[in-house]
Amino acid sequence: MDKKRLDYYRKKLQTRREELLRAIARTEQEGREADEDPTVDLADKAANSYTKEFLFGQTHDARTLLGLVEDALERIKDEEFGECISCHSELQQKRLEAVPWTRYCITCQEKQEQGIL
Repeated sequence: MDKKRLDYYRKKLQTRREELLRAIARTEQEGREADEDPTVDLADKAANSYTKEFLFGQTHDARTLLGLVEDALERIKDEEFGECISCHSELQQKRLEAVPWTRYCITCQEKQEQGIL
């Protein structure tokens, strides 16, 4: 992959990384604010618990995606970006454009999802 395209993906991944970090911080703050609500009503406590669980799920998903983005940035640094980590074939540009943090080609991704890989 040429340097210009690598720079493009690096910037795209760095932007996504910053968005995720902001989203995680915001969600954590909302979770702390839900903890501070001095509710005594049982229904309010249940609603707060649900809110905290929902926010925890969002944070977990964002952290998982953040890990994938950071791995992709590391692959750029190691000059391994743009190839499947399983079969080492070149990833399609359309796939990288849609999901720049992807680690697998479509064939290997399908195998991964089926538990074959």
